[in-house]
Amino acid sequence: MIKFLPESVSVVLEEVPDRVTLAVDITNCQGHCEGCHSPWLRGDFGEELTPAKMDAMIEDNFGVNCFLFLGEGADVDTLLELVRHLNSKYPKMETALYSGLLEIDERVWDFFDYVKTGPYRRSYGPLNSPTTNQRMFKLTRGGGKASAVDITERFWHRGIDPNAH
Repeated sequence: MIKFLPESVSVVLEEVPDRVTLAVDITNCQGHCEGCHSPWLRGDFGEELTPAKMDAMIEDNFGVNCFLFLGEGADVDTLLELVRHLNSKYPKMETALYSGLLEIDERVWDFFDYVKTGPYRRSYGPLNSPTTNQRMFKLTRGGGKASAVDITERFWHRGIDPNAH
């Protein structure tokens, strides 16, 4: 089961380049990043995320073109089922996963359009810092196999303070 915090669902513009993104906080985070900005997401609480709830969120937020899972929880099989639902019902909606893990389930690469990997490490800075250890990948599928392009440097722009998070 994947759980989320309904009260923290928001539309964001900076998490996925060039996308109007519906960001959903997933609980039961498996990462334990030192300096994490959302340590409360480690707990196993919240509401079950279902296809019907995702549909309602999308309908309530006209104009979004990307659905972002902020974390993957502990149930990758259910996560992939939810992404399959989005991919089949909303073929133009892109999907993204922000994972704080260095190694994620290989199947993830075949379902998402964007994947961010790596734990936050204060000494390296967040994703918008050129010294970050985190990576953001744009995935494309062709010939039955996904390819990943590192787009992390797209976050290093507009004079954003690399120490802010």
